[in-house]
This record gives sequence, structure tokens and C-alpha cells, in this order.
Amino acid sequence: MSWGYLEDAGGYKGHADRICVPTTEAELCSLMAEATAQRIPVTIAGGGSGLTGGRVPQGGWLISVEKFRRLDVEDGIATVGAGVTLHDLHAAAKAHGQFYPPDPTETMAFLGGTVACNSSGSRSFKYGATRRWINRLRVVMMDGSVKDVRRGEAIDFDVLEIPQPRCKKHSAGYPLKPGMDWVDLFTGAEGTLGVVIEAEVTLLPAPKQLLNGIVFFPTDESCFAALDAWRAVPGLRMLEYVDWSALKMIRTRFPEIPEEARGALIIEQIVESDADVDAWAEWLEVAHGLGELSWFGTSDADRERFRKFRHTLPETVLAISERNGFMKMGSDFAVPVERNREMIAYYRRRMDEIMPGEYCIFGHLGDAHAHVNMTPSTQARFDAGAEVMTEFAQKAVELGGSVAAEHGLGKRKAKFLPIQYSPAEIEAMKAVKRRLDPHWLLGQGTLFAL
Repeated sequence: MSWGYLEDAGGYKGHADRICVPTTEAELCSLMAEATAQRIPVTIAGGGSGLTGGRVPQGGWLISVEKFRRLDVEDGIATVGAGVTLHDLHAAAKAHGQFYPPDPTETMAFLGGTVACNSSGSRSFKYGATRRWINRLRVVMMDGSVKDVRRGEAIDFDVLEIPQPRCKKHSAGYPLKPGMDWVDLFTGAEGTLGVVIEAEVTLLPAPKQLLNGIVFFPTDESCFAALDAWRAVPGLRMLEYVDWSALKMIRTRFPEIPEEARGALIIEQIVESDADVDAWAEWLEVAHGLGELSWFGTSDADRERFRKFRHTLPETVLAISERNGFMKMGSDFAVPVERNREMIAYYRRRMDEIMPGEYCIFGHLGDAHAHVNMTPSTQARFDAGAEVMTEFAQKAVELGGSVAAEHGLGKRKAKFLPIQYSPAEIEAMKAVKRRLDPHWLLGQGTLFAL
């Protein structure tokens, strides 16, 4: 799927006075220097798979990084241009018997965009988010200068330490702390501090064998009981949840979904021996799953089938939203694992009040990070959904969680930043922004609402 320069996958649209597609670093540096001299706002565009409007300009220049396509794979590392898709990075790593651990669902996303949002995905249960796997970044600054920074190189100015939420995933604002390094600052900054054009990332040896499965359950309660129990399964690197409404939504694409299923967990495990596989008979029995009706596999074909199942979920939500004439609207909040059920119950209660039958919940519940996906059929329901998103953000923070776990805030959700942080903490972030982009030209409206 591809998107035009002036919109993103969520349907957020904008406009630009000029669209630039530089082919070299020197050309990009020249463009940035020219924009600074003329005080022209600049928005950086990746592949367009984002959902929060961060790459969508509201005037000024749009600069695409699509031509930065370097891709060199060595033992344990890859040097990757910002315009390389995750699909191509995964394929190149696989050809060398390795893999790149972060696994955002949209494989056509550019690496630069995943760095900008500190993206994560299905395998974050074991491997965490993008930031953890970056060794080096090459960044073009707003004035046209270039920074090439390695992991461990500390920033050269003082910052306030900003407390982070207690959840496992968080990608909202700058994670400031004294002595932090440049890599951590640029990663997750959503293109507001500089233009990432290249990254060196860590690769790991590909596992010798993986067990993949989609396990169906007769009740939501049995599904959640298994979710809590299976966090302890050795070698598990994926633990995803799909509710009954989501299963029903994609049944036309996957008619083999059991009629008895009222929920599902998607799992992926590194297996060291046959004993690891055999242990699932006990895991399933204890969890009261629909073992004989569930799907398991160890081949590449099995994994591709299950990947398509997982990818069909957001794809179908987007199609329904477009058919109904609305932008895609979904949550990206995370809470501490021990507050997971409380947050899900809150989601369901409020959604049943404002949008019964027009929502589903799926996502990374191994990390207590669910996506509530709304498919309103009327303007009134869409407006109610937009209002309740703020309420959900407040509830997530109240429970010790994050207003943005993996997508960033962009422009659509910049209003959530003051829910997460105090005015003094936001001012500390703005001080960093002013230091690196004194004229406030880069990514206007992203992260910090205008």
C-alpha cells in the first residue's frame, strides 16, 4: 500500500508549498540551509504508514527521505538508509542468517520513520522498541549541518530529568535525563530535532527454529487467564491479543476461524528442542484453550499465513473507516502489566456506551498495550470517539501508563502531551527543541501542538 506525500495511512491530510526529494546528503543539507535562511517550515516524510499526521505538512516544504536507500549487512550489524523499508531490511538480514528484532506490523514503513517514532511491534514482548537496537545515527540538522553520533556519545548541554511512565512501552516526548546520549534523544523525536538519514542497527542470529501459533479461546476470560500465565513461557517473543469483534471482522478473509472462538492469542516462540513444542499441550490444557481448533506451525509458510492474519486486522479497520468516510481512529496507550485488565475493562465499558458494535480491540497485550480500533458509522459517533480518546489517555496516565506507546503523537495526538507531562517538563523539552532548531521550523505542529 502506498500513500501520497500529503497524507498518511490514518487519512490525515495536509498541504505543502513545495515537495522536495533530495537524492544526496549534500542536496538535503543545501535544502535545509536554504529553508533556515528563508524561515520556511520543513516537514520530513517517510513511507506514509504512520497514523498520527507527523509526516503530513501544514504548509512550508515537505522533504522526503525516500532516496536514502543504503543497505549494507555485516555480521551483527546493518547500515540502513532512512528510505529503506522494513521489508527490505528483513529480507537482507535473512539472506545473511540474521534478523532485525523490532517488528512493526507495517513492513512497508521506512526505517527512518520507525526511528522517528521509536516504533515497536509484535516482537516487542521480548525485544523492546527500536531505540534499544540503534548503534549510530547520521542526522542532518535544520541549519544544514550534519551530526554523526554513536551510542554512548553524550549530549553537550544540561537537561532536566523527566520521569518515565511505569509501562513497558513509551514513545511520547523526549526522554530527557542528564548525560543521556544523542542516539536516545533523536530516536522518538518524531522528526522535530533533525533529519535521520542513516542508522546502524544491531542484528541477531536467526533462531534455528520458531513455533508460531494462533490459539483460540471459548471465552474472553480464558483468553486473559492464558495471557497472564503465558508471559512466563520460555523463549516467547510474541504475545498478541485479538478480541471476538476483531475475529468477526476478518472472518470473511479467514473463514476457518472457529465458530466457538471468542478471543485469540497470537504467539511466537524460539524453540530449542522438541520438549519446548510438547510443553504446549500442558500450556493449552491449563489455559482451557481450543487446542484442537487452534493453528500451529513451524515453517516459513505458516509464519507468513499468521503474519497476514495479524496484518489483516489493521488493514480491515482502515478499509471500514475509509468506507464510512472517516479518518482511522485507534488508541496507542499502554499501562503497567498489572493494570492491563483494568484498562481493558474501562475501554469496553466506555466503548459500549458510545459506539456499541463499532469497535474492536487487538494488539500487544503481552506488554499491556492494546489498540482500541473505532469504526464509527456516523459523525456523532466519530465525534464521541474523538472525545473519549482524551479520556482514555487520562486513564492510562492515571494507571501509570503512556499516552503513546509506539506510534508517537504527531499532530493528531499532540494534545495528549500535557496529559503525560507537567508544564515544566514540557518546557524542558521545548528548550531542547529551541537549542537544535532555534527558529522552530522542523516538524511544526508535531509533538508540540501549535
